[in-house]
Amino acid sequence: MRSSVETYDIMTGQTHVVWQTDRLVEAPNWSPDGQSLVINGDGRLYRLALDGSAPDEIDTGFAHLCNNDHGISPDGSTIAISDKTEFGKSAIYLLPASGGSPRLVTPTLPSYWHGWSPDGQTLTYCGIRDQIFDIYTIPVVGGEERRLTQGEGRNDGPDWSPDGAWIYFNSSRTGRMQIWRVRPDGTDIERISDSPYGDWFPHPSPDGRHLLVLSYDGDVFDHPRDLNVRLRLMDMDGGNARDLFELFGGQGTMNVPNWSPGGDRFAFVRYQPER
Repeated sequence: MRSSVETYDIMTGQTHVVWQTDRLVEAPNWSPDGQSLVINGDGRLYRLALDGSAPDEIDTGFAHLCNNDHGISPDGSTIAISDKTEFGKSAIYLLPASGGSPRLVTPTLPSYWHGWSPDGQTLTYCGIRDQIFDIYTIPVVGGEERRLTQGEGRNDGPDWSPDGAWIYFNSSRTGRMQIWRVRPDGTDIERISDSPYGDWFPHPSPDGRHLLVLSYDGDVFDHPRDLNVRLRLMDMDGGNARDLFELFGGQGTMNVPNWSPGGDRFAFVRYQPER
């Protein structure tokens, strides 16, 4: 078993195995109707029912090199994908949640999707421009991108708070990767986590109560796969941080928004070493 797609209940502390496979699959999104997960594997997207039945491939048109930066719009009608088939570098596209032809949103590359605004009108993402990793937003209809960070360290993994007031992200601007947040207009940048770990991929819960973070050991650079990591929960301002559990994972475990609609559970992928 290479990949185990699981859910975690934050009230009971119990995990539930949804589906296991010998393939490498990544990055579960929970559908807004609560009925299924979207995962990626082998450059394709799949819809996985919570009853553990075999996943169904989602038609992504020409986009056959999808990475693990994808997510469903708040109303459930649209999926954002990050794919490099067309240009050889990751670009962000939108397509119907049921499948269909991708529509390009970000002509400036590479761009890696990470979050929808609560009103479904704006995307936030990591863009690499001249080898500098920064946080951007862009309207779903396309247009000019807005740069929210200015190259202070590496900035990545943005996700929107449910009230639309903040975009959370991880940044190495003070050395070790930590969690920060910024207003959608680029103002009021502030640090959220102050931990001995390398903190990545902050995901606010839909009820606005919790922030879920994936943490590497402090000496780990970047966000590699196949390491012992921990999933941590904290308040939205960084207070009351606590470890939930450790697992073998990392890249692909929870790169993108992964909370259930009610905010009582989240989905993740646990891995076994390649043989």
